[in-house]
Amino acid sequence: MVGTGDIVAERTVHLTRESLVRYAGASGDFNPIHYRDDVAEKVGLPGVLAHGMLTMGLAVETVVPWIGDTGRIVEYGVRFTRPIVVDPEEGADVTVVARIGAIDEGIARLDLTVTHAETTVLGKAQVRVRLD
Repeated sequence: MVGTGDIVAERTVHLTRESLVRYAGASGDFNPIHYRDDVAEKVGLPGVLAHGMLTMGLAVETVVPWIGDTGRIVEYGVRFTRPIVVDPEEGADVTVVARIGAIDEGIARLDLTVTHAETTVLGKAQVRVRLD
């Protein structure tokens, strides 16, 4: 039995520039801020950024082994708070921790803490899942 405050899943994902190019191909999002330093710099960004939807996807994927069936997800939402800059050589590590925030009538609210370089990158990241 799980209770409020319990950590149910956690992982760290290493992103590289290759990861971003692969995601661009899969998603069709070829905005050059996700793979070209010169364009990112020109528009005032600190560097090439990971796609927001990639970040959102890897965050929710963290809980899938715990819930077992993605059909149990009833709601998922986030607020984008900080970008993930992906260094051309070092890449970027993104850490996700899923903790039970509340349980009500068979629905668990999982609060996701998503960080990069000790900075929270997704705010109010919550997944609601059926427990039955």
